[in-house]
Parts: sequence; C-alpha cells; structure tokens
Amino acid sequence: MKLTKGHFTRTSCLDWSKMSRGSGLTSRYSSPVRHLMPKSFLTILIRLQYLEYQSYSLMPVLVIGNLNYLTKGCVTCGSGAVIVQPFTCRQNGRRFPVDIYYTKAPEADYIDASVVSILQIHATQPLGDILVFLTGQEEIETCQEMLQDRIRKLGSKIKELIILPVYSNLPSDMQAKIFMPTPPGARKVVLATNIAETSLTIDNIIYVIDPGFCKQNNFNSRTGMESLIVVPISRVGPPCLVKSHLPLYDFVILQASANQRAGRAGRVAAGKCFRLYTAWAYKHEMEDNTIPEIQRINLGNVVLTLKALGIQDLMNFDFLDPPPHETMVLALEQLYALGALNHKGELTKLGRRMAEFPVDPMMAKILLASEKYKCSEEILTIASMLSVNGAIFYRPKDKLIHADTARKNFFVPGGDHLMLLNIYNQWSDTDFSTQWCYENFIQYRSLKRARDVREQLAGLMQRVEIELVSNPTETVNIRKAITAGYFYHVARLSKDGHYRTVKHQQSVTIHPNSCLFEELPRWLLYHELVFTTKEFMRQVTEIESKWLLEAAPHYYKPRELEDSTNRKMPKQMGKSRSELGIH
Repeated sequence: MKLTKGHFTRTSCLDWSKMSRGSGLTSRYSSPVRHLMPKSFLTILIRLQYLEYQSYSLMPVLVIGNLNYLTKGCVTCGSGAVIVQPFTCRQNGRRFPVDIYYTKAPEADYIDASVVSILQIHATQPLGDILVFLTGQEEIETCQEMLQDRIRKLGSKIKELIILPVYSNLPSDMQAKIFMPTPPGARKVVLATNIAETSLTIDNIIYVIDPGFCKQNNFNSRTGMESLIVVPISRVGPPCLVKSHLPLYDFVILQASANQRAGRAGRVAAGKCFRLYTAWAYKHEMEDNTIPEIQRINLGNVVLTLKALGIQDLMNFDFLDPPPHETMVLALEQLYALGALNHKGELTKLGRRMAEFPVDPMMAKILLASEKYKCSEEILTIASMLSVNGAIFYRPKDKLIHADTARKNFFVPGGDHLMLLNIYNQWSDTDFSTQWCYENFIQYRSLKRARDVREQLAGLMQRVEIELVSNPTETVNIRKAITAGYFYHVARLSKDGHYRTVKHQQSVTIHPNSCLFEELPRWLLYHELVFTTKEFMRQVTEIESKWLLEAAPHYYKPRELEDSTNRKMPKQMGKSRSELGIH
C-alpha cells in the first residue's frame, strides 16, 4: 500500500509508541511514495531517518524533481534497505535546447540591465514571451515603472509589449493574467520572483533573463532574528521551504538556481537564456548548492517533532545535513522555557500535546493556553491568521492612500493580534465575501487559506480535548493567552524612545504596518523579529509586565521587569514609511 507524506507524518509522530516491528506503520505500508515538493523534503527526511534509527524494514520511494540534491549518496535503514537512492529512475519531460548567453563584464545595476535586455530582445528577436527573475515585489515594481517609462518614450517605434508582474502578495486575479494567451503580434514580459522557477509553468516563454540573485531567509540563533537578504543564486540549488507556521499550507518552491531558471525557456520551443553575469562568475563564484534549509531556520519545530518520535540524543542524531550546534541548543532552551521539555530534555505532558499541532511550538503553546483563559475560538482565529504566508493587505501603487485608509479602519486597541481577529470576524460576518476583500484591499486568497488552516487546527484542538469557547469581549484574556506562548518575544520602551528586547537588549522597531506604529506602549510582545532595512518587530501587541511573571515565572526575574514610572518617556515616536525604507 502507498502512504502519502501527510498521513506518514501524522502516523509516525502521533503513534510513535505503537510502532514496533510487525505492528503500526510498517505492517500496513510497504512503500511510502511521495512526489516530493521541496517544502516536504526536510520533514520527510527527518521521518525517514527516524525509521532508520528504529531499524524498521521499510522501503520508501522518494520522487523528487531535482536529482542534484542527492549528492551525499545513499541513506540506509538498519535492515539494509536503501532509503533515498536505491536507484535513479529519470523520466525526462519534453525539453528543447536553450542557448545560454553571459555578459562580458559584471552589471552594476541588474534592474536597469534587465530593462535594457527586455527592450533589446523585443526589438531584435522573433516573437516569444519573456520571463525575468527578480528578487521581490519592490524590484518588480521598480522594473515595471522603468520599463513603462521607456516604452512611452519609444512610442510607436516598437510593437506592443505587455508587462505582467507576478509575486506572492499580488491578488490572484492579477496573477492569473500571466496565463492568458498573448495577443497576435504582441509580446508579454513576465516580471517574477523565483516563484516562477518551478511552481508556475507559463506557456510561450522563449526568453529568460536571469540577473542571478534571489532573496533568502537566514535565522540568527544569537539574536533570534530572521533576515531576508538578497544573495547570489546557486548553480543547482537544493529544495527550500518558504517559511510558514503551518507546514501543510506552505507555498513551495525550489531554491533559486541558474540551471532551473534557464530551463524555463525550453518548455515549448528552443529558447534563449540571458544571464546578467559573466561565465567566469557562473563557474567560479556561484556555489554548487545553497546552504541547506535546516542550517538556516529556527529548529524548534524540528526538535519537538524528533522528541515526539522518541529521539532523545539529538546531538548525535544522524541528520543528512547537521544543523548548527548553537541553533539546536537554542531550540532546546526555548522548548524548556515553554514547558515542552523537562530538565532532562525529555518531552513533558504539555510538550506531547504541543507536538499534536503542526505549527511553531510557541503558537502551539498559545492554542493550549487558550483553554485556561476561555478564549479558544479567538486564539484559534489569531493563530490561523498568523500562519498565513504572505500579506493580508494589498497596496497597489496607484491607490496607496486608499489602501492605507482601509487598513487603518481595522485598527483596534491592544495591537495587531486583535486587529487580525477583527479582520477575520468582519470577513466571516459577510459570509466570507470576495467582494468585501476587494473593497477593503485585502487578499482573499490569504483569508481563504487562514479559514482552511483554522478548520484543521480546530480539529486538532478537539483531538487534545480543548473545548472551543468564545469570549470576544475579554481582550485581556486573549492577550494573556498570547503572552503564555510568546513571552520569549518581548520588548520594552527605553527612555531614549527606542524599544529593546528584554533578554538580549537588542534595539528593535515597530514595523510601519502595525496599528501600534504611532503609539508608544511601555511593553510589547511581537510575533517575529525580522531584518530588512532595519530590525523590525512584526505583529505586535501591548502587554503588561506582570503578565510575564504570570506566564513564565521560571524565565523572568522580577528585577528584569521593574518599571520605573517616574522617568519621563517620549511622547511620540515613529517615522514615515519612506524614511524607514518601507514601500
């Protein structure tokens, strides 16, 4: 019998104690078969390595589109069955030859070079659509504006060129335009992020322009902060996840790779790929593969999963790509602080309940804490909204004022978590209307995903016997429940008008999209800390310091939370979006 990844994950994790030889998972399935989307790769390897650890007689078959990742040879079960690469069965799709062109010298401005290349192709090459890879929304919008400006100046000298952007925060109806047939005699140019490397197949792409960069998330275990940075792509590139707090609902892509990008030009006919970097850079400067994802993420969920599977000695666990020691230690410390592990590093009763949820351990903790504070329905909604990978609001450049006004209409006292609750509840009151989302500049796709996640989490809460109750007027209880899981993420306002994290004294700033951006709460709890143009706290909520002692007396000492009420605090803070480099 074949076993899918989803059922494999739940069965192996939740029924680990029943998995003895001749019973449970291995007696019911002979070959777990999974077409491996990259997001699943890390998860599935951990489960497979668990089976190796337990010496189960199981012959998994993994199907993956990028065979270059399997560079470390075979991974074998204790029974001798080869897991990852017993043999390679290549099924070639239809491919046409692709000519590769390099620049003679490095480009100082790859966005401008992309615009020039687009116009040169349009003026000199036969008809066929163009795909351009850029790193994100800001670059795409900049490139689009530059291209439109130059097309206006050229006027009727060139044929029609249709510019179509595509990135994750673009509304679905606008993304869908890239799949529409190109009018006769015209050419379309698609400005895309690396979402177009594997997740999208666009007909009639003949030309690819590859500047050679992508955005990559990196987790700093010292500060607990994620950085989204622009980095050179690799030549090949291993599977990569797009971060979300709910693995079953992540959007999956492959890590940027030069070969993968070039391949998009040879789908329907012979194509050409114009690389805006030198051949020398491709051969000598680009890495063969990027840093494996497990070495760049917060390992809290990975460690909790392994503990739930019964793995105790994590430091000697045979990871395919060993994670950094300090990141592993941080994950263990966080799980201990959350009460998921005891002083021996063993899973507690609370930790076992947390492991039932396929979310970040801190989020799992607030779901369980909602039982105590009688606000499980509200926390369920907030957790679902936080799990959405992508922006809730859409800010079209030609309607920025209208979009910002619409967003401010959802502001509520207390912070962003309560604002997310307000958005979802208002949408629910309209019977989940698409039109309502359009009128309020809200991504319907994001809310729909949140609703799907909510249904899944609600089922898991019932599984752990948490009664779903609603108490919308008690916003203090809602914020206390959030504090129970995110007490690790707290910042205090200093006399100089800046926020600093309590434990590491890191200087941080409220993100301009927050409803508390122009306010100055003394104490803030944040969902995540990210570095873009500076260190930003995203999704912040006002709390009281005494709640921290209530939620985590083992973690905070009273003197750390002393609040000097005599000293004068600044009355106003916050710069404009443009001053902070946010668009």
